[in-house]
Amino acid sequence: MFSIRLKPIYSCPADDTPSGIHMPDGWHLAWHQAETLKALRNPNIDVVFNTAMTGDGKSLAAYLDFLQGNCHAIGLYPTNALASDQETQLKDYIAKFQPSNDPRVNRLSGAELEIYAENEGLRKGSAIASRASQSEVLITNPDIFHFLHRGAYITGKDTPDKLWNRIDKEFGLFIFDEFHVFAAPQVASVLNTMLLIRVTNRRKKFLFLSATPKASLLRRLEKAGFKCKLISPVDEGKYQFPETEAEATDLKVRHWRQVAHAIDLTFMPMEATSKASETWLKENQENIFNLFIEHPGSKGAVILNSIAAVKRLTPIFRSLFANHGLVVRENTGLSGQQEKADSLAADLVIGTSTIDVGVDFKINFLIFESSDAGNFIQRLGRLGRHEGYEKAGRKVQFDGFRAYALVPNFFVERLFAGENAVLAEGEVCDRIHFQTLIREKYRQINDFEGYYKHWGAVQSFRLLYDLKNPHIQQQYAGSLQRFQASCEEVFDTPMRTVAGRVKGWAADWQTSSGKKGNPIVDNATSFRGSSPLLCGLYDLTEPNESDRFKTYDLPGVLSNLNIEMWTKKEFLEALKAIAERTGQPIAKGRFEYCLGFMRLRGYREERLNWKFTFPGDLQPFADAWKVQVLEKLQIWQPDNPWVGEINRRLKNQALVCYVLRKPTQEVRLRLQLPMHFQIYPISDSYSIHDANAPYSVAFGQSALLIETLAHRFKHDGGELWIA
Repeated sequence: MFSIRLKPIYSCPADDTPSGIHMPDGWHLAWHQAETLKALRNPNIDVVFNTAMTGDGKSLAAYLDFLQGNCHAIGLYPTNALASDQETQLKDYIAKFQPSNDPRVNRLSGAELEIYAENEGLRKGSAIASRASQSEVLITNPDIFHFLHRGAYITGKDTPDKLWNRIDKEFGLFIFDEFHVFAAPQVASVLNTMLLIRVTNRRKKFLFLSATPKASLLRRLEKAGFKCKLISPVDEGKYQFPETEAEATDLKVRHWRQVAHAIDLTFMPMEATSKASETWLKENQENIFNLFIEHPGSKGAVILNSIAAVKRLTPIFRSLFANHGLVVRENTGLSGQQEKADSLAADLVIGTSTIDVGVDFKINFLIFESSDAGNFIQRLGRLGRHEGYEKAGRKVQFDGFRAYALVPNFFVERLFAGENAVLAEGEVCDRIHFQTLIREKYRQINDFEGYYKHWGAVQSFRLLYDLKNPHIQQQYAGSLQRFQASCEEVFDTPMRTVAGRVKGWAADWQTSSGKKGNPIVDNATSFRGSSPLLCGLYDLTEPNESDRFKTYDLPGVLSNLNIEMWTKKEFLEALKAIAERTGQPIAKGRFEYCLGFMRLRGYREERLNWKFTFPGDLQPFADAWKVQVLEKLQIWQPDNPWVGEINRRLKNQALVCYVLRKPTQEVRLRLQLPMHFQIYPISDSYSIHDANAPYSVAFGQSALLIETLAHRFKHDGGELWIA
């Protein structure tokens, strides 16, 4: 193992407070906060990018004008946990700033929207409009924002603009937080929505908050004629990294604010096996526990890649820590809402990516896995943001900040080994230089730049179709022409070309299925994509009854879960009974299209192998080099007693997919796919008994992304990327 020390970070104060801004006593604006406000107030600027470092108060910069009572805003957050965290923070800001208009802040997730609509006796569209009209700030997710602009919450009798025209007029500022976590399909969606808002509503502002902005987004916005402003404290030299207490004291006197504390970071090299980190944590549980005994008042987090690993480790650490009055909680995509909320106050939280996207943990100890450079930087950014916390009315001061990075051997060697080593044992370095090294030496994932030209304009086509509705066509005649021209410029694709492709997909589907519709377009115009393999779970391991109803993808079920099959009727009857008994409504809309329903009994110690199969020859589908719709797929997992029941349901599913004649691992490496990218092994009737499936298949939105890269396999050779 190797250790280094990362210097603390201090952020430059603003030269002056912008006019009309009233700050709480003792507060000082950072340079980037004042510059963001100036840019948002500038009538010649449409889009602002704030790239301040994690923990440097980008949220305050976003809502500063609102806190003076001057604007209405929609805040769009990629996870419900982050949205909840931001709602709490914003209400705390309101209490401190005390704006004269007593502004209202409301949060709306998919589940909350469903329950609110039912309680008020409203359709979802009317519920969104009602909630928005009662808010000076509406905190929601970009999924809802996307679908309300695509007509998902209105009826066939409504005009396409009934909801979005009203919402867009009520709010002047649209805030996109943690935007770097979005992949190309989500970026394309946001681009299309911004273009629509610009041509139908004037003088709207857009703010993107991200420590690592997407250059392609900025470039495309400028290409479309948006006037953009980049607020970059790093580029402007607005951060300092003091090495001594005297230097730090001098900065504080001059109102430089500490953004992050110094961190002692240890790299733990791991073998390239799926359970290496989990095994290391089990073997070192006593050492980890002793750190909490040696440093009283510590709080920590363990961030892993696998939900199953978290589920297996949590009871081990919970038992060990409980003997000394310390609390261990979990936070994953399969954790109940109560468990997630309680985890924020635990002494140790063990979780997955649900806690590394923007949630403001007060911790001084971190152990984390990572799969690529961006993932590494994101997770390390959870540490060192707070000097302590409050417990039972008293302040607890942290005595230092320690991190352990569980990373592949090759990455540690690139950093520390040989003549070309870029770091040395015990070295002290600043965060900017360190992050540059991480990006240079660690795995970079694909940015799917080809997606915009090939699929982004399909979203534009759907919006154009809506604008041509006879009931609103006259109203938006000029807007329609400007929107089409902007989309063709941004996505470098003529709409007549897109129209031909859309027509062809519909014809192919009609021919193969005898049904009307267009499954490929449905996937291309969704936000995150809808999984055809989603299963409803009743989680018997969840102590809170109301939180037992969950969803999980079939591949994860096959690999990691011990389950027994259930019927949809039994599942929904149990949901209704528990909701009535507890008096807590449970949203059920997410279960409408589940492939199957199951009771979750536990988590396997080892992953089980499985694969998809196709009753025929897959070679013609692979040779087509295009997204297609396949039917009659099955699961092959011989020792699974319930797979037959799933197969009976699966064979009737029409799945948008892309098939490659390459093993899954090779596809992952050569195409630099993200860690949890949904691509799976598949065999046909000629290869069913092969030890390793010779084909790979991706579904839904993943299939669209693969199509933009598949040309790399059309010729022999190609660089093999090492993970």
